[in-house]
Amino acid sequence: MSMRVVFLAPSYPPEMIEYTRGLAEIGAQVYGVGDTPREALPPRVKPYLYDYLQVPRIMDEEDVMNRVTAWLKSRGITTVDRVLSNWEPLVILAARLRERWGMPGMSVDTVRGFRDKQLMKERVAAAGLRVPRSKRVRTERETRAAAEEIGYPLVLKPIAGAGSADTHKVDDAGELDAILAQMRGVTEASCEEYVTGEEFTFDTVCIDGKPAYENVAQYLPKPLEMRTLEWVSPVIITVRDMQQPKLAAGIELGRKVLSALGMGDGFTHMEWFLTPKGEAVFGEIGCRPGGAHIVDQMNYTGDIDLFREWARVVCHRRFEASTARKYNAGIVFKRAQGRGRITRIEGLGDFLRECGDCVVEERLLRPGTPRRNWKHTLLSDGHVLVRHPDWDEAYRMSFLAATKIRMYAE
Repeated sequence: MSMRVVFLAPSYPPEMIEYTRGLAEIGAQVYGVGDTPREALPPRVKPYLYDYLQVPRIMDEEDVMNRVTAWLKSRGITTVDRVLSNWEPLVILAARLRERWGMPGMSVDTVRGFRDKQLMKERVAAAGLRVPRSKRVRTERETRAAAEEIGYPLVLKPIAGAGSADTHKVDDAGELDAILAQMRGVTEASCEEYVTGEEFTFDTVCIDGKPAYENVAQYLPKPLEMRTLEWVSPVIITVRDMQQPKLAAGIELGRKVLSALGMGDGFTHMEWFLTPKGEAVFGEIGCRPGGAHIVDQMNYTGDIDLFREWARVVCHRRFEASTARKYNAGIVFKRAQGRGRITRIEGLGDFLRECGDCVVEERLLRPGTPRRNWKHTLLSDGHVLVRHPDWDEAYRMSFLAATKIRMYAE
């Protein structure tokens, strides 16, 4: 008999459609739950859903739990096999449903360790691993006291944030005052040491906390700079050669973090720093896949389908794809200069003529399309994705796209 899987938010964010597809392709019956009206579901996701429940507010955990329980009961379903979510804001809800129904999977307490940034660092530090010095803060007074204790520069970020939204580097007390005014809607934050160095990811698909698949990608520049400098074209490049000595400490750190936090089955996305002295320092981790097309990058790195492999892992605890790495895959996010609608793109034709064989995706917004708010989404105004077996060449092409392609809006 097919596995019954309750999957929260099967069509939002849009990449969740691919995970829904993965579940359906390995034979699961997918019971989708979301606040998108059934008639507004993207046509692509509908064939992969066995059934769907629209709830009024997907973030209202008690209400969603009661509605889903009643919905399944009304259909004569007494047991489901998995409750899953790959979207950061819903991972606790998925764990609460598992606990309510007495199902396998990570507990609420375990998942909270991946969601609450201060608790996360405390648990990782308790395992003897290097984390930035930090304090949980709830008021402006607490924040100023923590800043004095930790020292400048520091980083201020929401306790339960995702990506680098509402995350600020603070260089001095004057800057802190201005940033506190911007963060008045944030109820709880982490005030932490700013770590100097290069920033990388450590991504996995785990079976019982042990990576069946591992990936490292480098952020160029660091995400904090990507999010504060509008003129930057953010670049992320997956690393083909995972065996190089430079990465060994970060990969070892990542594996130990998974153990310290009690990871179960599924995706993880971790960020870590490599200091000028060669020390690997933990940044943060989620028990879900990274956003900003990083799973697409990993797929291009090895010519595999991690959406399907994730589904196989969480349902059957097997990973069947090759873990051989063929390419370094670089994604470049472009931001148009100006405001309003995209008016023109310059340099794209020359770039495609030079690098065309290595360009696997070109999804820049076309003239006439409204600019996206670059502060709200790393995806910005579209992307170019290249790949090459040689790191230097992948790097060169990525930065060629970053510097030579120009987009304008007015």
